[in-house]
Amino acid sequence: MRFSQVDVFSAQPLRGNPVAVVHDADDVSDEEMAAFARWTNLSETTFLLRPTTPEADYRLRIWTPGGELPFAGHPTLGSAHAWLEAGGSPAGEDLVQECGAGLVRIRRGERLSFGAPPLVRSGPVAGDDIAAIARALGIARDQILETEWIDNGPGWVGVLLRDAETVLGLEPDWAAFGNLKIGVVGPYADGPVAVELRAFCPGYGMPEDPVTGSLNAGVGQWLAGRTLPTSYVASQGTVLQRAGRVHVELVDGQIWVGGDTRTTVTGTVSLD
Repeated sequence: MRFSQVDVFSAQPLRGNPVAVVHDADDVSDEEMAAFARWTNLSETTFLLRPTTPEADYRLRIWTPGGELPFAGHPTLGSAHAWLEAGGSPAGEDLVQECGAGLVRIRRGERLSFGAPPLVRSGPVAGDDIAAIARALGIARDQILETEWIDNGPGWVGVLLRDAETVLGLEPDWAAFGNLKIGVVGPYADGPVAVELRAFCPGYGMPEDPVTGSLNAGVGQWLAGRTLPTSYVASQGTVLQRAGRVHVELVDGQIWVGGDTRTTVTGTVSLD
């Protein structure tokens, strides 16, 4: 089977978040998908399949080393890039991806961007959960300005801190996380990027995800047009020596999340 590895969310080579993409994977079993995702040991590995609905151009299954996700952002953009590069031709102007979260629309332009899917969990965070979040992040509770459930599949809870420098200085207590998947955001005072994000998800087999489309989508749905502008660029991955740049835009009530995509590895893979 054809194989691609795509770097997503950075214009600089090898500074984004890689996704492993297996093409024409209709005959790959769940066990083989899970085993390959553990073997690649990337934050996500994806499998391109024929769609089950005429509305979609292709179907995508998304796996972490710890299991399958209904949706994730950088795998969506990286897999769309790989599908197009392999000769895929969408039925319409946009691509339509079928995945566990439903149908996701992907725009083509200066860079690929996906329409944020609806949140499966939103709203305020309970006090006990906020206390657990503070313990996991290794900070005092009063350092947290706001929290919100912004879960579009992976389980994100959003945490707003005072500034980007505080976000960059976090030293989490991994043993305190339990099942929490915490996305932390802090604003910059000025400069080319509006905010710094970090995504902590040890339950998925990776303590910190380098650059995270699903989290940025949830943060946009939460904060764009309120605390943040309706169009902005987020930085992520700085602590991990990445240079992630996520372009977020609110248009007519829809959040679009875009980023650069670049193929770094191509070849074939045998899973049996």
